[in-house]
Amino acid sequence: MNVFSQKPFARIAGLGSYLPEKVVTNHDLEASLETTDEWIVSHTGIQQRHVVVEGQNCSDLGIMAAKRALEDAGISADELCMVICATCTADYENFPTTACLIQGAIGAVNAGAVNLNAACTGFPYALAFARSYCACHGAPVLVVAAEVISRLLDWHDRSTCVLFGDGAGAAVLVPSDEPGLVDEVLGADGTAGNALIRPCGTRFPIDGAVGVPFLQMNGKAIFPFAVRTMEDVIYKLLERNNLKLSDIRHVIPHQANRRIIEAVARHMDVPVERFFLNIDRVANTSSASVPIALDDLYRAGSIQTGDRILTIGFGAGLTFGGNLLVWNK
Repeated sequence: MNVFSQKPFARIAGLGSYLPEKVVTNHDLEASLETTDEWIVSHTGIQQRHVVVEGQNCSDLGIMAAKRALEDAGISADELCMVICATCTADYENFPTTACLIQGAIGAVNAGAVNLNAACTGFPYALAFARSYCACHGAPVLVVAAEVISRLLDWHDRSTCVLFGDGAGAAVLVPSDEPGLVDEVLGADGTAGNALIRPCGTRFPIDGAVGVPFLQMNGKAIFPFAVRTMEDVIYKLLERNNLKLSDIRHVIPHQANRRIIEAVARHMDVPVERFFLNIDRVANTSSASVPIALDDLYRAGSIQTGDRILTIGFGAGLTFGGNLLVWNK
């Protein structure tokens, strides 16, 4: 009999993350861009980013994070019933999915596998779907968020290339007698989708002579959307669960831009220190930013049993969302 089968809730049992070894600092970018370390830090909070090397792909990062999360959970891959990979930079444009590549590489022979693309909000979305599947099927689920945004960038466009980095984070969910994943708020505004776009796919058939289209972003449109939706998600999660911000031990936002987090803090009239930030050394890793930050806190011993945690994100689509967790690993 499956030891998890009679448990109605889900909790995180293991975490893992992985960053490519190659580091690109702001000083490195000064050599090819009309910018400075001082400008990048003052406008974004970023000092460096990790970037894949030739031959290193999204699935490679995800596999490393997945193995670390499984080891941390003490779960073997063949116990998994599902592998969900949140990514907007899949190894292949359509198929095979990166989730399938990860599933095969780690030996999750009894698991289904599916990609989920909510861009930078991918991990909150995937975590929400995973907790339902985990509880319904009474078996562990692996959530991986992996990105190689560096492959989508025009490295001569200083408005985008200074912002992003590559990386992966993963979480193993197991059924639980008590809710570890308590609640989530997920949303979208598809009317503003053109604010962050990579023009390819069946709407924009690729001409081999043109090459791979680069990421295009309207930062002025995204900034107020990000501030508004992150604040709204926080307040909704607190209100729905009869909590105050003082009841939350850690708020883990999507690491897009320090100025966005500072603006959210001002709007909420709280110190920016209430939000965990590691953007200075990893930059914006899209869907991987929240699980990488969560793993950073965990590995540092900063998360204790019973801690309440909020994860908050926003991204292309435009999407937004967040989760309320109670740590009972």
